Amino acid sequence: MNFPLILFSLLVITGAVWVLDYLIWRHKRKQDEDEPWWIEYPKSFFPIILIVFCLRSFIIEPFKIPSGSMIPTLIVGDFILVNKYVYGIRLPVINKKIIDMDSPEAGDVLVFRFPEDPSIDYIKRVVGVPGDVVTYHNKQLFINDQIVEQAYEGDYKYVEPGLGYIYSEKYTEYLGEANHSILVSREVNGLQYASVREFPFRENCQYSRTGFTCTVPPGNYFTLGDNRDSSSDSRYWGFVPDENIVGKAFMIWWNFGDFDRIGQFIQ
Repeated sequence: MNFPLILFSLLVITGAVWVLDYLIWRHKRKQDEDEPWWIEYPKSFFPIILIVFCLRSFIIEPFKIPSGSMIPTLIVGDFILVNKYVYGIRLPVINKKIIDMDSPEAGDVLVFRFPEDPSIDYIKRVVGVPGDVVTYHNKQLFINDQIVEQAYEGDYKYVEPGLGYIYSEKYTEYLGEANHSILVSREVNGLQYASVREFPFRENCQYSRTGFTCTVPPGNYFTLGDNRDSSSDSRYWGFVPDENIVGKAFMIWWNFGDFDRIGQFIQ
C-alpha cells in the first residue's frame, strides 16, 4: 500500500471540494440551506489531512520495526520517529529533493526505500559514504583500511519467531561520532556468499567466502544491520542511492511490549 500516494490523493480531493465550495457552490445555496454531506465531510477533514500530510512529508514520519535486523538497537515492535528534513527537503510521493541539507554520515540509522522494491521501507545503519572503501572480513569492519574498534559487552539472547532463542555476542562498535551496540554470532559465517545478488555498481565489490571489500560510488551509501548475522543489507543487495533516502531515525516513541523503551533516542 502506497500510503503517501493515498494521503496525497485525499488531500487533493478534499482540497478541491473546499475550493470549489468557497468559489462556486456556496453562492448557489439558499441562505438557510445546509451543506450537503458530500461537501461538509471533505471540508471538515481537509485541514486535518493537510496538517498530517505536511508533518509526515516534510518533518517527522512514524515507522514500525518489523524485523530483528537492527537488534539490539531496535527490536521488533518498536515504533520510531524519522526526521524527514535532516538530509534535505523532498517532494512527497516522487521523493525528489528540492532543498539540499546535510548528508548521511557513518553511524546514522537510515530509513530508505529498498532498492530492489521501492514500495518497501528498510532501516539499516550507514557504515560507508561516497568514496569510502568498506571491508568486512571475519566479522570485523574496516573503513578505508582503518579497523572499526569493538568492545565486548557480554552474551545476548533474543527470541526469533519460528526459531526460538538465538544466542549471540554483544559488542560496542565505535563508528562515527556515537558508539552503538551490535550482535555477532560465532556460529554463523560472516557472509552468506550464495545470497549475494547482482546490483548496480556490483563491479565496485570483491567478495570472498569470509567477507568483501566495496568502494562506495558517488551518490550512494553502504549499510549494515546491527544484528550482523541476521540482516539483509548492502552486503547482499548493494548500495543505497541518495534518491531512495527517506530520513534519519532518531527516537523510539512507543513499544506495546516494553514501556521502558519509550522515549529512547536512537544511536
